[in-house]
Amino acid sequence: MKSCLRWAVFGVTLFFLGIALKRHWQEVADIQITGASWAVLGVALAVTLAAHIWSGWVWLLILREFKLPADARISPSWGLRVYLKTNIAKYIPGNVWHFYGRVVAVKDAGISLGVATLSVVLEPLLMAAAALAIAIVSVPSPHRGLQVLLLAAVLAGVHPRILNPVVGYLGRLKLKSQDPSPSPEVRLHRYPLKPFLGELGFVSLRGAGFLLTLVALGYWNWGEVPFIFGAFSFAWLLGLVVPVAPGGLGVFEATALALLESHISPGIVLGAIACYRVVSILAETVGAGLASWDGRRRGGRS
Repeated sequence: MKSCLRWAVFGVTLFFLGIALKRHWQEVADIQITGASWAVLGVALAVTLAAHIWSGWVWLLILREFKLPADARISPSWGLRVYLKTNIAKYIPGNVWHFYGRVVAVKDAGISLGVATLSVVLEPLLMAAAALAIAIVSVPSPHRGLQVLLLAAVLAGVHPRILNPVVGYLGRLKLKSQDPSPSPEVRLHRYPLKPFLGELGFVSLRGAGFLLTLVALGYWNWGEVPFIFGAFSFAWLLGLVVPVAPGGLGVFEATALALLESHISPGIVLGAIACYRVVSILAETVGAGLASWDGRRRGGRS
């Protein structure tokens, strides 16, 4: 049932995009890619790659919110290599293999399975909260009250006073233990404020990459920049939380088109979301390649 629903939603989004492309095909065909456009797309690629590097650094911040063993074999270079190499795996069907790769790498570094798992659970939660916060501020919505409540619930849910008892309870269920206190090795010691602020920076960098893609195709309106950032953030959020396709493929594009076509020429929007998908995949591929090269150069693991 879950698989059928996933493919049904994926099919609907592709059908929607296909209808829009058919309707605005001439506008898309009229877009001219000049030398300056390629230069701006190159900058968009660099900014998007920087966003993924930044995200790897934020993941390390999340790991360090836990009490790690003194002999844990982690470093900034190790963390970035693991993050960038596993990031490309999110395009494998199932959309979980990048998380699995990070859990295995963290365990191999001498950190408990509980901390490894919780670190990869907290990351998308904080990403989603950051994207929702930007969307709430930037995009007018009749459902803003509900969005604020949802954001408050997520931010409250990662508070140590709420998260630690939940993690402890789940751990006792697994181990069938009567110990009423949460395991000290899987315990958040403070509110993850720095990682949350870091995820705000990550989503903003991704939004800047998308904005540069629009500029490369000939669109620029300073007054629309906040709305574009908010619309991108909401579309990216849906692509993150709706598990219908690897990497949010289809969901992000359909949502971005629906939000932006009333403000920007649909032809430019279609061209921009197609170009940005290519830019995003290229940035992740380049990041994975650089991480692999750095690992071989250092002669170390990961």
